[in-house]
Amino acid sequence: MTFTTDEGEAEGDLTYNRQDFWATTSNKQLNFVQHIRTMLKTTGRAAVVVPDNVLFEGGAGEAIRRKLLAMTELHTILRLPTGIFYAQGVKANVIFFDNRVASPDPQTRDVWYYDYRTNVHHTLKKKPLRYDDLAEFVACYNPANRHARKETWSEENPEGRWRRYGRQELLDRDKASLDLFWLKDKSLTDLDNLPEPDVLAEEIIENLEAGLESLRSVLGALRSGA
Repeated sequence: MTFTTDEGEAEGDLTYNRQDFWATTSNKQLNFVQHIRTMLKTTGRAAVVVPDNVLFEGGAGEAIRRKLLAMTELHTILRLPTGIFYAQGVKANVIFFDNRVASPDPQTRDVWYYDYRTNVHHTLKKKPLRYDDLAEFVACYNPANRHARKETWSEENPEGRWRRYGRQELLDRDKASLDLFWLKDKSLTDLDNLPEPDVLAEEIIENLEAGLESLRSVLGALRSGA
């Protein structure tokens, strides 16, 4: 928890130390994931919006990811474009997991990824995210029987956005990182595939504003520690 002064500047952090949490950290997003998990019944299901750092941060982040893979069925991760849920310029994901009763056996077998970020452009004003934009993801998710899913990605179809990774494959990654992508960013190789100039300009402004907001947070933290 961060306190603020009357001027709105950050003033110190509290690190939560809860016995029902897997790891002690001051990272609010990691604590939010842990809190959601503690609230679930043994058959409970959760879909949690998290920024990218929850998927790759070391220390407590790694410990929590390993626990999620072992003690819950973390079955789906939806990669979203920037600025959809969080501040402008911040990339978000939705992680889907089902709680399970305590068991010595790991509960996650496979994690399915849907990349709705690479080569996808949305803006908050001119091109907001709509339900129809995620129709393919819903079909791939297959809520009627998610154990009968089929990948759209393959060696023959490298542009497929729906791909499966095994638990051990993820655990073997550096810091058990769940931050994965496989699609090529066409804007880096195909200049004819760039978004319209006004869309690019709006994205640049959003990224600059997000950078300024991050700098303000750093400045507030530095002042509070002085």
